[in-house]
Amino acid sequence: MELQVGIADYKLGSSPVKIVTYGLGSCVGVSFYEPRLKLGALLHIMLPDSTQFSGKLKPEKFADTGIPLVVRELEKQGARKSSLEVKMVGGAQMFSGPGAQTVMNIGERNIEMCRKVIARMGLKLVAEDVGGNKGRTMILDTATGNVTVKIIGNIVKVI
Repeated sequence: MELQVGIADYKLGSSPVKIVTYGLGSCVGVSFYEPRLKLGALLHIMLPDSTQFSGKLKPEKFADTGIPLVVRELEKQGARKSSLEVKMVGGAQMFSGPGAQTVMNIGERNIEMCRKVIARMGLKLVAEDVGGNKGRTMILDTATGNVTVKIIGNIVKVI
């Protein structure tokens, strides 16, 4: 069975489910895996920081609110925060042209904020495939905790 995660969304699943998110450009996918329970989650983050916005916000959209939300949901299912293996994929520089590097580098800002939140929460970031300028698909296998990364251009790797 496969669960699909949209932009600014997350899904939880347990073995033998595979959780997939497509179209990671500047967005970052963050997977969480609890090996004892064979329980996983995949979060598709769009922006780094919710404090730059006002009104009713979707927490899954932002690194600073989405990561804590998913960890809480996993803990409700019996996961131990100290056992979670976290992997990060995406954060590409998808815009080019004058000023794009400094003004529009949402991908790099997403990567930095994810790393900060992961560290602040005391989570273990065990692998990442981030940056560059190509889109990615991310697939979490809840049977093993492996993450398959498919990069545009027929490149496939397992992290």
